[in-house]
Amino acid sequence: MYAAGFGLPAIPVGIFVLREHRLPWLWDLFPMYGGPWSSGGMTESAFVATLGGFLALLVVVAAGAWLLWTGRRSGAVVVLATIPVEAIFWWGFALPIPPVMALARVVLVMFAWPGLRGGSASIVGPA
Repeated sequence: MYAAGFGLPAIPVGIFVLREHRLPWLWDLFPMYGGPWSSGGMTESAFVATLGGFLALLVVVAAGAWLLWTGRRSGAVVVLATIPVEAIFWWGFALPIPPVMALARVVLVMFAWPGLRGGSASIVGPA
C-alpha cells in the first residue's frame, strides 16, 4: 500500500508539473512532493525524472513486499535494504509519513524473520 500510495501519484504529479510548471497542492494544504528538490535549483525535467526514479524504486519495494508476503526471506532483505535509498527521496520530497512506515516495516520483518523461507526466490512460483 505504501508503494502504491506514494509511487503511483508520481505519474500524474509529473505530468502536472510539465504542463502547469508548478506542483499540485493536496487539498490546499501543501504541495505534493514539495520539498528541497522542488524549491531548489532542479529543473522541471530533472524533478520529473527524480519522481520517475522514486516510482521505480517503489516498484522494487513492492516486488520485495510480494516476495515477503509469500514467505521469502529475500523479500525481507529487499524491503529492508531499500530503506536508506528511500530515505533520500523522503528528504528530497519532504515526505513525513514514510519514515514512520519504514520503522513499522523493520519491526514487522524482525518478528516475521524466523518464519521466513530462505533459498532462491522465484517470481513464477514453485516448480
